[in-house]
Amino acid sequence: MKVALVTGAGSGIGLAVARGLGADGFSLALAGRRLEKLEEAAKLIGSDCMPVSVDISDFASVKALFSRIQQRWGRLDLLFNNAGTGVPGSVLLEDVPAADWQAVVGTNLSGAFFCIQCAFQIMKAQKPMGGRIINNGSISAHVPRPNSAPYTSTKHAMTGLTKSAALDGRKYNIAVGQIDIGNAASAMTETMATGMPQANGTIAPEPVIDVAIVAGAVRHMASLPLEANVQFMTVMATKMPFIGRG
Repeated sequence: MKVALVTGAGSGIGLAVARGLGADGFSLALAGRRLEKLEEAAKLIGSDCMPVSVDISDFASVKALFSRIQQRWGRLDLLFNNAGTGVPGSVLLEDVPAADWQAVVGTNLSGAFFCIQCAFQIMKAQKPMGGRIINNGSISAHVPRPNSAPYTSTKHAMTGLTKSAALDGRKYNIAVGQIDIGNAASAMTETMATGMPQANGTIAPEPVIDVAIVAGAVRHMASLPLEANVQFMTVMATKMPFIGRG
């Protein structure tokens, strides 16, 4: 039996990855804010799933999630740290409310850390010892979009968290890697087809890729034996404005 936890599993990349992992034989804990979306996802996946509503930014809520995983399956083999949020791209850096900044940091960075911390506690104690953690870093772990300081800051921090967790996980046989995704088609990226703000102040459409491609990349990372690790992977639309000047 293999057990995986996917955060932000109710839609988009999280749902696509959860469906792929279910097809690969994983039992799944599906975590997110909206229980009804998670229950719909569980029906769609059709395998051994446990939907759990969680506030990823609250340690007590995260701790309760991992306790339920421990009680149901007694182990955890894979964590896909995917939950994330941002502020609207129309809000200027100098106008971002403090509460919005803290909400993004709480979800994207603190939430990821809380999940890694709890995963370590289970993975180092189980038999056989070890497991795998895959963090969703985003292209924003490398370069920002205009008006994206909160999101970009947390995704740059995610890279540091991935490196630290990879180092600290070695003694427990825990492999930690990161996937940086660019322009995967989902409800969050619908505006990319009509136009996105560019660094030179223009608005231009950007190409996207199917989320199934991203799910395939995560499934490959998850399929490796624990003695091998994809430390960092970038999966993006070939012609998105990332390399060079766009």
